[in-house]
Amino acid sequence: MKVVIVGGVAGGATAAARIRRLDESADIVVFERTGYISYANCGLPYHIGGAIPDADDLTLQTPESFRTRFRVDMRVHHQVTAIHPDRKTVSVKNLETGEFFEEGYDKLLLSPGARPLRPNIGGIDASGIFTLRTVEDTLRIKEHIAAHSPKSAVIVGGGFIGLEMAENLRELGLDITIVEFQRQLMSPFDEDMAAFIHSEVRKHGVHLLLGHGVLGFRAHEDGLEVLVEGANPIRTDIVILAMGVVPDTAIAGQAGLELGIKGSIVVNERMETSVPDIYAVGDAVQIRHSVTGADALISLAGPANKQGRIAADNICGGDSRYRGGQGSSVVKVFDMTASVTGINEKTARAMGLSVDKVILSPMSHAGYYPGGRVMTMKVLFERGTDRLLGAQIVGFEGVDKRIDALAAAIWAGVGASELKELDLAYAPPYSSAKDPINMAGFIIDNISCGLLKQWYVEDELPSDATLLDVRTVQEYALGHIDGFVNIPVDELRERLNELDRSKPVYVICQSGLRSYIATRILAGYGYDCYNFAGGYRFYSTAKNDCSISGRASACGMEV
Repeated sequence: MKVVIVGGVAGGATAAARIRRLDESADIVVFERTGYISYANCGLPYHIGGAIPDADDLTLQTPESFRTRFRVDMRVHHQVTAIHPDRKTVSVKNLETGEFFEEGYDKLLLSPGARPLRPNIGGIDASGIFTLRTVEDTLRIKEHIAAHSPKSAVIVGGGFIGLEMAENLRELGLDITIVEFQRQLMSPFDEDMAAFIHSEVRKHGVHLLLGHGVLGFRAHEDGLEVLVEGANPIRTDIVILAMGVVPDTAIAGQAGLELGIKGSIVVNERMETSVPDIYAVGDAVQIRHSVTGADALISLAGPANKQGRIAADNICGGDSRYRGGQGSSVVKVFDMTASVTGINEKTARAMGLSVDKVILSPMSHAGYYPGGRVMTMKVLFERGTDRLLGAQIVGFEGVDKRIDALAAAIWAGVGASELKELDLAYAPPYSSAKDPINMAGFIIDNISCGLLKQWYVEDELPSDATLLDVRTVQEYALGHIDGFVNIPVDELRERLNELDRSKPVYVICQSGLRSYIATRILAGYGYDCYNFAGGYRFYSTAKNDCSISGRASACGMEV
């Protein structure tokens, strides 16, 4: 059996190694248009910033090491230009010699990946404008910085690459501005959770211009000028385009393969395309979102690696199935960690789901053990079914641990209220006896049992309601919401006469715990009461974030 693989890196290289492990006699040829067949794509920004000083550390396997270990014919700087399913061949161009030739196959695996968006706008080809997708891109940016010593950079796009590049260029001392068309960074997060990311980014001196599109670029003697919709032009020395990616599937479409979202390749659970004996994996394929059941594009390394293994199994006569992905991801944002899995509230509401949420601010480990840090968790579930829909966590320590547990719970079909029952590891330096995930389950269970009614940052409160802040007098003095009266929770029973029992009571504290205790006290005396989801810390961060309030000038940008 002869297998031709188009593209290395995550999906293609994984498939090649798996095929060899399953079939020692298979003839395996990999065509990769760059000079690298297996590298840490996610580590590229950290090489630019110096956290990974040696470029060789990015390379997981060289063509030579891969050939030696797996006896795979790795041909770098070779680009497949056409697929001929009728005669089961591909046309290939040797990018070093210019030679064209055809290569036959019994099975063909496409792993072409995706290409960075590069809009057709004025000045896009000016010197000093870069995208980041390959090792070669990384080296070009590094060489440009070494040669020109830029003092400033504009990053167009506020997704994973945009944030990682902002951090790493800031580490080099550059003045950074992120321009993002949407009103928030990191679209997988809801606006209220993205507010914590915005705060951390601004704290490290990065300017944010949110809700503005880039119209074009102008070169001048001192560098570049970025033309921005609704704002003054921004002068800068270097531009990084981080506007997302689109599947690189031109040859698949020309060969008659069925295409889906944004030109992605349609595959079934076995990673088979619409054409017999042709498989596809990675950023180029359309998959099923495992939470919504809808078609989706998820451009992440984890799914690509899994898909490569599954395709290899099936090429070798097995019957492996890909059940879809849920977009679990994590990103370092300077000192903060931000993570997400499943769908966000915005998506759930757009789909018409009966979504509810809990927001909590637990410590990363036991409060009595030194060094604990607060994290903010938002867990989404479906009313009536108890189905977990998604989760978002921002914080410092222990964030990745909790998002992985929640991702596993969603994948396994654990009910939202069942989170309270998860048997999770505990020791004071690492967690609490009631882990934050258990705490989310306790809150959801209280909602399901009717013990807890919530109000949220976006709610319009009734004009006749009693607004109650149950923090200490000192906390209240440091900042509070207009119209809220202060009765500390420990004084509440003795001061009930100050509250009108005929009016609903909306309660808030710093994190949501004391206010919950207050609602239980009030409910015991016949009050109709509601607890704020997230606490004053959450309310203050979300409300003060200029991307939500619309006060663009508060972002530190002249508009």
